[in-house]
Amino acid sequence: MALADEFSKYRSPLVSRYASKEMAFNFSDRKKFSTWRKLWIYLAQAEKALGLPITDAQIAEMETHAEDIDFSMAADEERKLRHDVMAHVHTFAHYCPTAAPIIHLGATSCYVGDNTFQCVVIDYLKCLFFILKLARVLDRLANFAEKYADLPTLGFTHYQPAQLTTVGKRASLWLQDLCMDMRNLERARDDLRFRGVKGTTGTQASFLQLFQGDHDKVEELDRMVTEKAGFKKAYLVTGQTYSRKVDIDCLSSLASLGSTVHKICTDIRLLANLKEIEEPFEKEQIGSSAMPYKRNPMRAERCCSLARHLVALMADPLQTAAVQWLERTLDDSANRRISLPESFLTADIILSTLQNITEGLVVYPKVIERHIRHELPFMATENIIMAMVKAGGNRQDCHEKIRVLSQEAAAVVKQEGGDNDLLARVKRDPYFTPILGQLDDLLDPTTFIGRAPQQVSRFLSEEVHPLLEPYKAKLNVKIDLEL
Repeated sequence: MALADEFSKYRSPLVSRYASKEMAFNFSDRKKFSTWRKLWIYLAQAEKALGLPITDAQIAEMETHAEDIDFSMAADEERKLRHDVMAHVHTFAHYCPTAAPIIHLGATSCYVGDNTFQCVVIDYLKCLFFILKLARVLDRLANFAEKYADLPTLGFTHYQPAQLTTVGKRASLWLQDLCMDMRNLERARDDLRFRGVKGTTGTQASFLQLFQGDHDKVEELDRMVTEKAGFKKAYLVTGQTYSRKVDIDCLSSLASLGSTVHKICTDIRLLANLKEIEEPFEKEQIGSSAMPYKRNPMRAERCCSLARHLVALMADPLQTAAVQWLERTLDDSANRRISLPESFLTADIILSTLQNITEGLVVYPKVIERHIRHELPFMATENIIMAMVKAGGNRQDCHEKIRVLSQEAAAVVKQEGGDNDLLARVKRDPYFTPILGQLDDLLDPTTFIGRAPQQVSRFLSEEVHPLLEPYKAKLNVKIDLEL
């Protein structure tokens, strides 16, 4: 197809703009249909080993032409047959005339359809270029949390200034959610089973007929093919398809990751507005076509945008599983062709982007310090009251003094746009003379962060670092975004 024609039709941005080459290939037609052929070869090998009249020459012919996929022929066949699996059976048989009689022997379409999806998912969840992206994000954020574990910063509840926390402690909240996502993905990977060799409605009737009623051979066939495909277990019972709740289980871990990434990147966007933390901004990067001074958090915004799509895709497998009639209905097929690959592609893309963000987060301590100075005098009022009581003052009298001075200082901030001058007002009031020498200590931000540094240290040592240990040797690879 001419290049001009290629740009005359819709292309999914997930692949054309964002996806890694590895992930784009993992859900490509070539990967899909070459896996179909592998599954037909595994089936023939196992059937031959169990005594069916299949020859070495037939299997060798299939192996020789496993990658010889004539996509044009397959498309022509599907237009005639209106059946994608049979179109590829015919196409494969064209290259394998000797093996043609035994290709797909005893199987139903879901033997290749369902089992291929599970193979692709296992490849996705096991492949290091995906898992390592999440591990590297954890590693980068762990280093960030450790570096800034004791840097005080304003905490926010309801996006209103609250008690101080630290920059590292806030990052540990992000880390904790990502650790949960890592464990969810590992569990989904470990729980996933092969559909196996189950036949048209899952009863294995066709295979029982092929093996002349020998139940042991049918079970052994299922076990052998499952093992050849790289799985430890197959589902013991299926309909024509594996339960579509399997898709829910897989995609829920991805949707949960999307929720986490959206939260993290929203926090970064809020902090960028405060000029406390920024994502990487390249030397020649343009933030706005109209406002040259702007440094828009476009990577974090991209993550939020794609994460919303990932979370929204979760509705598809939930509804699909709910409407599968009896042993199966085909209204799952078109939906799954879109929702399943898009979920995995989107998850991979947001991890790539988040890795890039966490490798270049910039912190501005002076800005953070200035924001603390604006709010800390209000937060320190209880400390001032306690110090005055220890110096012999009356709590109620001191409370009233502080209340009046605080309201006056707040009016300066809100009505005049000035700085918080509460501390200056306290110093000018003779009532507070007994504690003037203590004010600097009473307003030391490090006395307001509680056990945040200790919590970060324990969390990293007990939860994050053990989770990263299996990937430790491969964490030092950085990622660059083309767009």
